[in-house]
Amino acid sequence: MRAKYVLAEVLVGLWRNVTMTVAMIITMIVSLSMLGASLLMYLQVNEMKGHYYEQVEVSIYLDKSITEDQRAAIKSQLDGDSKVKSVIYETQEMAYENFKNQFRDAPDLVSAIGPTELPESFRVALKDPQQFEQIRGAYADLEGVDTVVDQQKLLQKIFDILGSVQNLSLVVAGAMGIAALLLVANTIQVAAYSKRREVAVMKLVGASNWFIQAPFVLEAVFAALLGSILAWVMLVVGKVVLIDQKLAALTDLLLPVSWGNVNLMLPVLAGIGSLVAAVTGWITLRFYIRV
Repeated sequence: MRAKYVLAEVLVGLWRNVTMTVAMIITMIVSLSMLGASLLMYLQVNEMKGHYYEQVEVSIYLDKSITEDQRAAIKSQLDGDSKVKSVIYETQEMAYENFKNQFRDAPDLVSAIGPTELPESFRVALKDPQQFEQIRGAYADLEGVDTVVDQQKLLQKIFDILGSVQNLSLVVAGAMGIAALLLVANTIQVAAYSKRREVAVMKLVGASNWFIQAPFVLEAVFAALLGSILAWVMLVVGKVVLIDQKLAALTDLLLPVSWGNVNLMLPVLAGIGSLVAAVTGWITLRFYIRV
């Protein structure tokens, strides 16, 4: 009987303050979708780091005036180096073909570079990518070597930019979360004020605080749950329309967002939204409804 009464009061309260409820749901959708996108980006950046750092290479670019003996000496030292996992020698012709394939969408750039302008190099995969400094110290001063470049440092600049975007989205999600908290508190206060006479009567007949507060808290939790579901739907639409279709051409650079991570956001957002709404509602009522 008590549960039936509480549920009835929740439905009446939602309908009675329908405009505030809709505003609360919309705010929850925006804030939770921003939070979900930030969490997806965080997971995606970590997966990209693991994927690309496993494939990271050290490029040892050779002088144009290198001799056959110098080239053979560098290759022999690389083959015997315990820190090296594999070595690929790239001629100028191979470097030019890779360059044309990589920038095939920029024909003006390709036409501006000649086959002899790109240096030959050794592409070195390390057993431990963190040992670049030892490799550079061992090969940078050898005769015939021009420069030694660590691709990991180039990737780190990209990941730093992605991390900044990630932090910015978290800040925006936090600001929207604060707005959602304030709106939840305000909605509960309005609902409690509109039922102040019923609350006073329930206090007189000895109703517990939990019994009085439950309908208001459940209203906020219901709005949060609905908002989290719709926020997850927005993430699904964003993956299908924006990532899988609009950004499909960048699949060689960006790893596809997995459905597992997207589906994980539903229970995460529902849990966070419900918990925040319940705690905010309970705290608000502790100050607003006193025995």
